[in-house]
Amino acid sequence: MYYERPPRRSPFSYFIVALIGAIIGGIITAYIAPNYLYGKLIPMPDIYKQSPAPKTTVQNINITPSDEISAVQAVAKKAMSSVVGITIIQVQRQFIWETEVEGIGSGVIVNSNGYILTNSHVVADGKAKSINVLFENGDTMDGRVLWNDSVLDIAIVKVNATGLPVADLGDSDLLEVGEIAVAIGNPLGLDFQRTVTAGVISGLNRSIRTEDGNVMENLIQTDASINPGNSGGPLLNSRGEVIGINTAKVQTGEGLGFAIPINIIKPIISEVISTGSFETVYMGIYGVEVELYERKYGVNTGVNTGIIILEVVPDSPADKAGIEPGDIIVKIDNQNVENLNHLKRILYKYKIGDRAEVTIIRDGRYNMIDMVFSEGR
Repeated sequence: MYYERPPRRSPFSYFIVALIGAIIGGIITAYIAPNYLYGKLIPMPDIYKQSPAPKTTVQNINITPSDEISAVQAVAKKAMSSVVGITIIQVQRQFIWETEVEGIGSGVIVNSNGYILTNSHVVADGKAKSINVLFENGDTMDGRVLWNDSVLDIAIVKVNATGLPVADLGDSDLLEVGEIAVAIGNPLGLDFQRTVTAGVISGLNRSIRTEDGNVMENLIQTDASINPGNSGGPLLNSRGEVIGINTAKVQTGEGLGFAIPINIIKPIISEVISTGSFETVYMGIYGVEVELYERKYGVNTGVNTGIIILEVVPDSPADKAGIEPGDIIVKIDNQNVENLNHLKRILYKYKIGDRAEVTIIRDGRYNMIDMVFSEGR
């Protein structure tokens, strides 16, 4: 018999058949079986049975905008119009020549009738040849110094204007370390006028020594950026109230600015607005700090701070109160007297006719003396 040999299949054809079978099987397994067969025609395999998800504790996290940012914006809007730029021309003598030097600073309006608070050094301690005040709306006016004190570093400038926007004055005695502080001024000249910087109150009752050797005490310390042109501008709290007047920057440490507490200045502002000037009350004494006296004469007074009286002016308040040479003044009312500059600052809060209890040390004993202040001489 004759057998016809079947045609020989190529190995490639077996591969094609296997591939097609795998594709069909995959479709049945992945799609048809789970959707149409499992759980209906045939039992559901264990791998398709889902276990309930483990319970987890969900913690709600609330993200809110920073309150500090909104406060700084509100403070800037409230106080900006009351901040002014101040430029001066000062005549300086060098050998036989005189040159005119321009100075730039800041100020804040404290009365709508043209009274502006600034630093004494901004107006050359009252010796400026000319003073020009620049307002937010672009107007400029000539100013004149009504009162200034280089030790306190405060001056009050007057312009001939009415209806000016006035800054609210706060209470610097209520300040606490850590609260918001906002400074507004002209840090690098009028090209950067009314610059706003913000930080916190980083210290209270600070004392610094200025370039001229004067010691400024009871200052507010802040980390709000303060540059030379900020001098005379306001330091404000979160309510937009002036709590201090920016006055100096420590050159040896970055991020430290200082301001004179507004409560020290308030009596001066009121008096100048009422009378056109401010008369410091008068004690009628000549004295020296305890530290200097001990160092000069090699003695030990037994106290660390205070003023030793060297001379008492006849018929002065001190003379009438019974203060004598050799007495050591250590306190006026409830305030300790550190040195002469500190005494001068303490006296700013008193008016002519006010009474004060002066604590002195005489012959090693503490004595309380009642004194009535009179007008300064």
